[in-house]
Amino acid sequence: MIKIYLTLLFCLTINFSVIAQEQFNFDVTEIEIVENGNKFIGNKKGVISTNDGIVITANKFEYDKKLNILNVTGDVEIKDSINDYVIFSEEAIYDKKQEKIITEINSKAISSRDNITITANKFEYDKKLNILNVTGDVEIFEKSKKLKLYSDYVKYFRTEGKIFSEGNSRAVNLNDKSEIRAEYFDYNIPKNTVKARKDAVIINVNKDYKIYSNIIIYNIQDEIIYTKDKTSALFQSKYKFDSKNIVFLKNLMEFSSKEKSILTDNENLYNFSKFNYLVSKEILKGEEIIINSNYKLPTSDKFYFSNGILNLKNQNFIGKDTTIKIHKGIFDNSDNDPRVKGVSSVNEDKMTIIKKGVFTSCKKNDGCPPWSIQSNEIKHDKVKKEIHYKDAILKLYDVPVMYFPKFYHPDPTVKRKSGFLQPRFNNSNVLGSSFSIPYFYEIRSNSDVTIAPTLFDGDNKLLQNEYRTLGKNHKLTLNFGHGRDYNSKILKKKKNTTYLFSKLDYNLNLDEFTESKVNFKIEKVNNDTFLKIFDNSLLEETNSLKPQNSNILNSSLIATLNRRDLTFVTGFESYETLSKSSGDRYQYILPYYKFNKNILSNFNHGTFNFNSDGKNDLSNTNQLKTEIINDIYFTSFDQFSFQGLKNKLQINLKNINSVGKNAANYKSSPKVELSSIFNFQSSYPLQKRVNNKLNILTPKASFMFNPGDMKNHSSTKKLINANNLFSINRMGLSNTFESGKSLTLGFDYKKELLTDVNKFFELKLGTVYRDKSENFIPQNTTLNKKQSNIFGSMTNKFSDQFQLNYNFALDRNTNDLQYNDFNTTFSLNNFETNFGFIKEKKDMGSQNLISNTTTFNIDENNSLNFKTRRNRKLNLTEFYDLVYEYKNDCLTAAIKYNKTYYEDKDLKPTENLFFTITLFPLTTFEQKVDNELY
Repeated sequence: MIKIYLTLLFCLTINFSVIAQEQFNFDVTEIEIVENGNKFIGNKKGVISTNDGIVITANKFEYDKKLNILNVTGDVEIKDSINDYVIFSEEAIYDKKQEKIITEINSKAISSRDNITITANKFEYDKKLNILNVTGDVEIFEKSKKLKLYSDYVKYFRTEGKIFSEGNSRAVNLNDKSEIRAEYFDYNIPKNTVKARKDAVIINVNKDYKIYSNIIIYNIQDEIIYTKDKTSALFQSKYKFDSKNIVFLKNLMEFSSKEKSILTDNENLYNFSKFNYLVSKEILKGEEIIINSNYKLPTSDKFYFSNGILNLKNQNFIGKDTTIKIHKGIFDNSDNDPRVKGVSSVNEDKMTIIKKGVFTSCKKNDGCPPWSIQSNEIKHDKVKKEIHYKDAILKLYDVPVMYFPKFYHPDPTVKRKSGFLQPRFNNSNVLGSSFSIPYFYEIRSNSDVTIAPTLFDGDNKLLQNEYRTLGKNHKLTLNFGHGRDYNSKILKKKKNTTYLFSKLDYNLNLDEFTESKVNFKIEKVNNDTFLKIFDNSLLEETNSLKPQNSNILNSSLIATLNRRDLTFVTGFESYETLSKSSGDRYQYILPYYKFNKNILSNFNHGTFNFNSDGKNDLSNTNQLKTEIINDIYFTSFDQFSFQGLKNKLQINLKNINSVGKNAANYKSSPKVELSSIFNFQSSYPLQKRVNNKLNILTPKASFMFNPGDMKNHSSTKKLINANNLFSINRMGLSNTFESGKSLTLGFDYKKELLTDVNKFFELKLGTVYRDKSENFIPQNTTLNKKQSNIFGSMTNKFSDQFQLNYNFALDRNTNDLQYNDFNTTFSLNNFETNFGFIKEKKDMGSQNLISNTTTFNIDENNSLNFKTRRNRKLNLTEFYDLVYEYKNDCLTAAIKYNKTYYEDKDLKPTENLFFTITLFPLTTFEQKVDNELY
């Protein structure tokens, strides 16, 4: 290869101009021409221009004449005077044939026409198409709008003034520091619009908002953001919108959509058909609004407005055509649908006002609700937790029945709030109709009182009071009342009535015990029939304090200590039997104790337990009995022989220490007695499986022996049946053991379904043999004879329609049934009837009763109930109860017919017809129908 080297050196002020095929004009200080004049090399700074307006300045250049390609390096500057832009770079390649300019390393382009600056690693400019392709850490700065665009790759369509980018693109508005991120950007420079596509998000840290969508269009000139299709947005880091096709006016900070949208915050969920949100004021205007309050909880309420204005900051609102659906179960009835409807509503400063409102708790149906309250104005004071009604009308099935000018009650969330409780209407055979409005007063955070004045027909009045307090270690409930002008038919005059029921539970919190407590209880009335006469009129809260037996009052002070292997109970008790005369009605147990200790839990394959009971019992004015009874019990574990016999041994030892005064069987001087009893039981379980049924036959035998004597209990009434016949203390006596030797024989038979163990037939039989008669054993048990009655029981639960329970006692000659206890239930579809029959005769007693309870559910809401019981010994029907009841989730109405034949002082035989209605949860009303009407 022949190398031509030519160096032309001139003064710095003299330029050298070369025209290369009329494509490039070189104006340089020094040039080297090689390869037969096909390559020009310049190593000192020069200027290269073209005839179409391109001017290139660089430190070095190399021009390939054959390829018509110019390479330049070092402080490269490329100006296009026609298209008005400048490119800067470290390296550049100008392919004149293709009219493409490619730059490398720290490239920068400035377009005066579009007022933008682009920086990147690499440029590729297509001069023919006037398109600039930019890659590698691209940054575009639009000076007039202070907009910067960052991307991995950009295409700049200079003719149209559009920029397209892709790959981790983002645009930053330097005015407000907002930023748009997306996979693709379209920037229309003449229209000042940025269109972000695919996973687009616009973020403003200063004003705390983020907007997400697949397509976000940002009008820079007007400061408006549009989205296409599904959009989500987060404002103030707490308000999350899910919508589509939104419009965001940045200057006004106004966010809106005409599409169905959802808004959630920390507590509430909102739905809109369209909305407009003023971001700075946190005020939202919407249409067809649905609000789910506490939507993350099961106790969520719903608010509906045809349109409204919501202040999200303080939860105030103004709404039109309002419906409020309160969560189910707020009135402890999951079938309810409590709700309020109104023409309009306003909530401001914890006060909600509903105009022309209607409230009901009834389940929604196609017709009108069973009951409702219609009011011109309903106010809910959330601070006082009260609901006030103005010009209210109570309606039953849309029929007005009662008008209230004004009234209020605590809201349903209130468990303890001073104010009036629901009114109560009642009726009594003796007292007639009554009306009461209880008032609840919260004394402190841990104590309150309920005061309930009750007015009856005539002059009778009753004032009830219940005080409650709860401390760290104690709980006290005190219920007391005073009645005036009660007209006693026994005394033939008016009499005041008083009562007191109280209960104190105190926890001692002793570390040595798992349970350590003291319980104090008082039950006192000044009228023997008070509990029967005033039962329906007492406060509902009194049920936990009211005596379980209306004829016996029990007051006590009891201390209890418990741990895993020990129980100790001690205290004082008094009983007052109201049906007895004043001298003999009281019984005092002062004091008493019960002690139980597990001594050995595994001694010779059994357990040892020690019990000790002691008491002073004063009754019938002057009868005093003092006893301390100590028992040691040994019970072996079940032992199985090789033949399959199951055996068990029980040994009970008893020490009785007693003294008495004016009491039968008790001596005035201390008496110490020792006694024992042994019981050996053996059974032989046999099983046989037939198809899907399991048959179990278990023959049983029990030998019991008491080597000592027995206290005289011949006149004591005890009930023996097949279920307790094999027990060691089958007569339930605490101060003696069953005397003599006895052999108990019997068997248990059971047939059960393997597929359903709750369906079975069971038969038990047993009888007792003795070597001689024992006169001190209770005679009505027949266990005092050489052979007792044959005791049996039969249970049949094979059918869902028919169930039978039958206990009987057959005399030893199998000629006479001395005891029958028969109870059967038959049910078919909506009909169910139960018959009970008890008959005792000869040795076992003289009781003879038959009873029936029948229920017929006409349909889901209507039913008939009938009850009666007849004393066949007296040939007297004791009572009839017939009730027709209509019941749904919020209303119960009933007609009750009751006829009784009881007579107890002020209680006389009665025949009554009542009408009752309960509006849940408002009140219960019961009215007696005058006898003349029926």
